[in-house]
Amino acid sequence: MPLHTFILNGKRVSVDVEDDVRLLWVLRDVLGVDGPKYGCGLGVCQACTSHINGKAFSPCSVPVSAIRSSDKITTIEGLPATVGKELHPMQEAWLEIDVAQCGYCQPGQIMTAVALVNEVRAKRRNVTDADLDAIRNVCRCGTYPRIREAIKAGEARMPKAKRKKAKPKAKKPKTKRPKHKRETHKAKAA
Repeated sequence: MPLHTFILNGKRVSVDVEDDVRLLWVLRDVLGVDGPKYGCGLGVCQACTSHINGKAFSPCSVPVSAIRSSDKITTIEGLPATVGKELHPMQEAWLEIDVAQCGYCQPGQIMTAVALVNEVRAKRRNVTDADLDAIRNVCRCGTYPRIREAIKAGEARMPKAKRKKAKPKAKKPKTKRPKHKRETHKAKAA
């Protein structure tokens, strides 16, 4: 079987599985990472939402062969490490608002929320109601009002990315401008 290597929650991993095995099954069955949940297997319900290179994606619909060795996969288990804390601020907000009912979809909901906040911040704006309306994660218990509230609370808690200082523009070296003929002539006459 082919060997597939990628970075999972900050650690390089390698798995020996067929190319067509979906990443969700690699995560859950081969690597024992069970935060991403199986819901539909089609990328519709979003229960398995994780991050690939910082963007939300559904590992249930991606074959492991599509993952490059440089790809960074983050699941709910690795999310706190992205901020160096025991819990990510979005997870803290989820607990404070008491979002979960059955809890099955919550890892995917949280991963989607974090990706959304990061995406809108990259555009230098805040999450809007339209952004929240566009989320397609399914919650069978219907806790959508609490999910929306927690996303807003989590956004307020999430550290803002440190902006890189723009490098000062290099000053052009001053060059002596050539003297006009008159100036040269006057200097010689003096």
